[in-house]
Amino acid sequence: MSDLVGRVRRFNRHWTRVLGLLDQGLLATEHSLAEARVIFELAQRDRWERLALRDHLDLDASFLTRILTSLEEKGLVTTSRSDVDGRRRNVALTDAGRAAFAVIDARSAQQIRGLLRPLTAGQQRTIGEAMTVISSLVQADSDDRNVTVRGLATGDLGWVVQRHGEIYADEFGWNQDFECLIAKIVADYHTNHRPGRENAWVAEVDGARAGCVFCCQRDPDTAQLRILLVEPWARGLGIGTRLVDECVRFARDAGYSTIMLWTNDVLAAARRIYEAAGFTLVEAEPHHSFGHHLVGQNWELVLTEEPS
Repeated sequence: MSDLVGRVRRFNRHWTRVLGLLDQGLLATEHSLAEARVIFELAQRDRWERLALRDHLDLDASFLTRILTSLEEKGLVTTSRSDVDGRRRNVALTDAGRAAFAVIDARSAQQIRGLLRPLTAGQQRTIGEAMTVISSLVQADSDDRNVTVRGLATGDLGWVVQRHGEIYADEFGWNQDFECLIAKIVADYHTNHRPGRENAWVAEVDGARAGCVFCCQRDPDTAQLRILLVEPWARGLGIGTRLVDECVRFARDAGYSTIMLWTNDVLAAARRIYEAAGFTLVEAEPHHSFGHHLVGQNWELVLTEEPS
């Protein structure tokens, strides 16, 4: 832990220096970092109720007062009595304030473009994913997450194997036999892929890979849902449900009569998703795998009704 604390502190100092956050004026303007942040938030609405602005920024009341007083003296901010409660005050940017925001916003975007321009597409993707994961782990905000589901892209197959191995080792103590099993499933899917009969999807949160599921052919009438995964930092966003629904929808459209899956009894969260999707438990059998005594389970969902 102490080593990680030191690394985080070093990163913070480095990033502060890269962006010039402690310069006399942020982005070669007359505004401090705190003033620029207040200007930015004020620009997102026509006006803010002062108390709501303080809560949103999580600033000390006296500190925010000093910032707003300074901005008002510069002609960038105006205050008025609230229409709802005369004891409260509204705060808004003046035309000059919005002009100041436009300068800060444009220079900030230019600065970040300059940092990213020399990087390859892969390096830019790495930065984007890392920022999403860090933000989600440190201070998750499910109301501001953009979840999408897409097909496989280059690099996804290796990611699927790696993250299954790492997550199941962290959460359940499973050994590398499990990672090898996932590698075999992924390799078989790629080598023997049947277009129109098999498919796979990756979920992303703000551009970061956050989950996956595969739909494979078990036999001509039966599809198999395989290797469902949701990143720990992305749980609670409905990703598992979306991936299972996507898989079931594809299997039904592909003409399968049944879709089944194999899982283990310790995977309680996944079982709840399967049950909600309509799967029923048809068989359970103890086994010793991945370094543990487990109970394997077969679940099934009928996709087409038998003719009466």
